[in-house]
Amino acid sequence: MKTNRTFTMIKPDAVENGYIGAILAKINEAGFKIVALKMTQMSKRDAQLFYAVHAQRPFFSSLVDFMVSGPIVAAILEKENAVEDFRKLIGATNPADAEDGTIRKLFAASIQNNAIHGSDSDENAMIESYFHFATREMF
Repeated sequence: MKTNRTFTMIKPDAVENGYIGAILAKINEAGFKIVALKMTQMSKRDAQLFYAVHAQRPFFSSLVDFMVSGPIVAAILEKENAVEDFRKLIGATNPADAEDGTIRKLFAASIQNNAIHGSDSDENAMIESYFHFATREMF
């Protein structure tokens, strides 16, 4: 199912480093419309559920610990070809491999502390959006 929406989350490292405004500016400059936005903090259970797909991987526990270490900024973005375009904007998971000008190249420190999450498919964008937002919070 193709949609024009994607989900993103500015991670605790980027929030702590004061990058919220700069990251949101890059998102706006790339032509995305923000249709839902909030700052919140994930509980351990939230992080475990959100990243359940990685539960059997060796990094799962440290990922969960990282994601609950501070507040995040969750957002739903709208644009034609949203998922694919946003994945290009954020860059490779490892900031060392990310292209110049991408969010991760500019604001991430490592594979784990990579500043931002972006949905990897239209289906996951919908699931992740409803994980963080009630329908009445989406515009």
